[in-house]
Amino acid sequence: MIRQSVTFVYTRDLAGAEAFLAGQLGFERVLDQNGLCHVYRTSPTSFLGVCTTRPVPAEPGVTITFVVDDIDATHAAWAARSVVFEAPPATSARFNVRSCFFRGIEGYRFEVQTFLDPAWPRG
Repeated sequence: MIRQSVTFVYTRDLAGAEAFLAGQLGFERVLDQNGLCHVYRTSPTSFLGVCTTRPVPAEPGVTITFVVDDIDATHAAWAARSVVFEAPPATSARFNVRSCFFRGIEGYRFEVQTFLDPAWPRG
């Protein structure tokens, strides 16, 4: 059984990534790998790693989604920390979620989402 997951993305500016992930989003840095990679806790079993060991993609082709219980409270808290959202939270009937998006380090696209479907396996 998988116990934890780590998603790695790449940056040219580890200090800027730290300012964004720890400073603006409030994630705890749990590991510094020789000044080349930092790993941040995003949930009790999930982590986001940021490394300078590979080139940054010109157009990052992933969306990093954080699932929260209260999308509106998270949006308000992060907006107060100067996170710039593309739009306020909105409900998608197609996917039965409420979400909002923002760009983060190196142009990566981030989403904050609350599943409205009662079938979603909550933690």
